[in-house]
Amino acid sequence: MGAVLAFLCPSVQRLFRRIFERHPAAIWAAPFLLTGVFGVAAVWARAATLALILAVLAYTAAPVLSSWIAGAGPATRPLFWDFLTILLIWLPMEFAAGARLVPRAAQGFLHSVAYGVAILLGLVLFLCFRSFPGLKYNLPRSWRDAWLPLAGFALSAPVLIAVGVAIGFIPPPHWPTQPSRTMLPAAGIIFAGTALPEEILFRSLIQNLLVQRFGSTWRTLLAASLIFGAAHLDNGPQPLPNWRYFILATIAGVAYGAVFQRSTTVLSSAALHMLVDWTKHYFF
Repeated sequence: MGAVLAFLCPSVQRLFRRIFERHPAAIWAAPFLLTGVFGVAAVWARAATLALILAVLAYTAAPVLSSWIAGAGPATRPLFWDFLTILLIWLPMEFAAGARLVPRAAQGFLHSVAYGVAILLGLVLFLCFRSFPGLKYNLPRSWRDAWLPLAGFALSAPVLIAVGVAIGFIPPPHWPTQPSRTMLPAAGIIFAGTALPEEILFRSLIQNLLVQRFGSTWRTLLAASLIFGAAHLDNGPQPLPNWRYFILATIAGVAYGAVFQRSTTVLSSAALHMLVDWTKHYFF
């Protein structure tokens, strides 16, 4: 996660962009470095096998190949290869490809490591190699970035609660049973472990590339939100495909996407995402 957050620094982004501008082939170091990181984690978890390492190398190399075909940036208009790159990063993680190669005891830990590898690879490819505008992967630049998540939560939470209870996705609200010393740190964990990675994928990459390709309209916002909703069809606890989760996630995606459009940083939509997930976890 530290490496992912390091890319919020403009000097880090500029450094990697200069490297790829001068030596585009340097991007091929990424699959080997990221596979090495995963390999160290797998050894630590006593789950390293040749088949697993080769699978991770293939997973990290495929998006690099797709971006390589598209060419080094700065990119101005998304190509077929850019959308393919996103699918190659996202779908194997979404469907837990290769899970059978990992012992059950190590699956949770290595899935988290793979999740970090995926997000870092996406940032390197789209932020630095292809250099797309509009990813908004930077620190806040305005006070607007602070109040937009709060405004988004005030507007979307009542809708999400009403719809969620009506369709049986969540029970009526209740007072939290956990102590505050547990609830407060959980906000940071949810932000770093769920909200920010998902916002990088679904807003900085998917929604932004749709906007770069088709324009910033309600249609692109809705399309990105539907994709976000569809990504939750295979999530429990209800029977799969979980249409209840799809509906709620799509509505939430509209709120997250609207905040992303109006803010200067993806951290704003990630903050709203965190507030929604945190509230659902402790009050429902």
